[in-house]
Amino acid sequence: MKSVFRSQELNKAASGAGGILRRRFGSRLRESVASRGIVTLYLGVLAFFGLFFVLPIAIAVRGAFLDQSGALTLDYIREIFRNPIYLEGFINALKLGVGSTLLGFAIAAPLAWISERFEFPAKRSLSACLLLPMMLPPFVGAIGFRQIFGQEGAVNALLRTLGWLDQNQVIDWIGAGREWGIISLNALHLYPILYLNLVAALANVDPVLLEAAENLGCTGIRRTWRIVVPLIMPGIFAGGSIVFIWAFTELGVPLMFDYYRVTSVQIFNGLSDIDSNPLPYALVAVTLFGSALIYMIFRLLKGKSPPAMPGRGGHAGPVTVLAGVRGLLCSSFFLAICMLSLLPQLGVVLVSFSRDWYRTILPRSFTLQHYVFALGNHLTVPSIQNSLVYASLSTVLDILLGVIIAYLVIRTKIFGRSLLDALAMLPLAVPGLILAFGYLALTRRGSLLSFLDPVRNPLVLLVLAYTVRRIPYVVRSAAAGFEQASVTLEEAAQSVGASPFRALTRITLPLITANLFSGSVLAFAFAMLEVSDSLVLAQKQTDYPIAKAIYELSNILGEGRYLAAALGVWAMVFLGLTITAASRSIGAKLGTLFRI
Repeated sequence: MKSVFRSQELNKAASGAGGILRRRFGSRLRESVASRGIVTLYLGVLAFFGLFFVLPIAIAVRGAFLDQSGALTLDYIREIFRNPIYLEGFINALKLGVGSTLLGFAIAAPLAWISERFEFPAKRSLSACLLLPMMLPPFVGAIGFRQIFGQEGAVNALLRTLGWLDQNQVIDWIGAGREWGIISLNALHLYPILYLNLVAALANVDPVLLEAAENLGCTGIRRTWRIVVPLIMPGIFAGGSIVFIWAFTELGVPLMFDYYRVTSVQIFNGLSDIDSNPLPYALVAVTLFGSALIYMIFRLLKGKSPPAMPGRGGHAGPVTVLAGVRGLLCSSFFLAICMLSLLPQLGVVLVSFSRDWYRTILPRSFTLQHYVFALGNHLTVPSIQNSLVYASLSTVLDILLGVIIAYLVIRTKIFGRSLLDALAMLPLAVPGLILAFGYLALTRRGSLLSFLDPVRNPLVLLVLAYTVRRIPYVVRSAAAGFEQASVTLEEAAQSVGASPFRALTRITLPLITANLFSGSVLAFAFAMLEVSDSLVLAQKQTDYPIAKAIYELSNILGEGRYLAAALGVWAMVFLGLTITAASRSIGAKLGTLFRI
């Protein structure tokens, strides 16, 4: 009898031990499968960036250093600096980059300082309005800007009406070479990037340090120069480098201003003979190296990184509530900047409704015919359909890659995740023109990917270009969602047998839906009006996206600019609605997606 009970006890113990072993083995098996899956995803994302981001840029640069026999040469680079036309274009590009950055900083710095130190009426609404110029492409605004500030535009007409100018006298606000017009338009479009970075940097300054400096007699401008400026230098560097690179390589605005003596336009004009002429490759290499050199100069000017601040320690920065006249002055200043920065878009709207606008403050008469004709033009309707397809497909890819990258960076400890994070944000600093040129070089006749030649069909290349250019927004929003969603929920799901993939899809992704929606809406909206990639890669009318259609319409004599303005207004309305939807969906400051 005892032996029977003994055997039963042994069987129970054996089955219990077997269950423990099975659970442990199953857990280890799931961990092994999960680790292999993580490595596979990591390698797959690296392969994507290597093939469609690093390789195109490398091929574009390589073409500048190889002669027809394949030997290394510097002759093409020397020719860029020996040829006065190319040298002038490079110098002009530097002027546009430096001028746009300095003017943008001059606009953004007082706004950031006032926003951080003072509370005034309608501050929240006015601060949100400051971001609007960044959402509306300057490529479209150039039409309205030229109409308002041109020699026969609205400003000179106003001055004649006031008697400050003779009837035949004009002031060239845009500049004889139109450099000042381009610089002004770039600065009015890009200053929000500097503003956001400066506000973030000022918010991180520990007020205890400022109080200590004041106690030691360091006050006023001296305290600002000796304490505040070194601490916010990373923010100045981050925003300034992006603004400079953007303006230095901007293609759409110079084209709309008929300003051809600049490197970006010279590269664009050289695309037609890319198979036989090495000089466009040399221009690309010089532009890329110039951007990298200026980037390094920014770092040298920034100096060593400031010591880590001890934290606010629960102390908020001193915020002064302004009421009465002083509060009204601050609100008026913010409102004036908002109105000034939105003048180009206002000009586009007026042009789109005007029958004739020449030497008058406002159009002489208004009409809706341009909107009817714009939607009925053979370029517009197909271009809207094309942009919807390109932007939708690229957004799907952005969501997929963005979730994977954010998961690998935030949720895993895989070696090299910092490299992946840097690669995901690098497209913000690489000019779209360079990437588009690299795609052309990657798919020219005789190359491995020649079957993707955009002359046949640019669908794949445009989708990939839009994806790479806008993936930082989705990665940033997805990463914020992963940081906010507790990892313990996924661990609890995995502890009861769920695989990491199932825990991610059933637990975490529903929690970060709002973040993904906001990032994807931004990616979709900006892809709809992407300029550089669209102008370079779309080469047939049937394949034109909206940006290329606007450019082609603006070159038509007579009604061209009115039709282009009408199509631009449709695009601006679409962008405004999508940005509003994104802002409401996340219930947070939209500007956090643009901080670097």
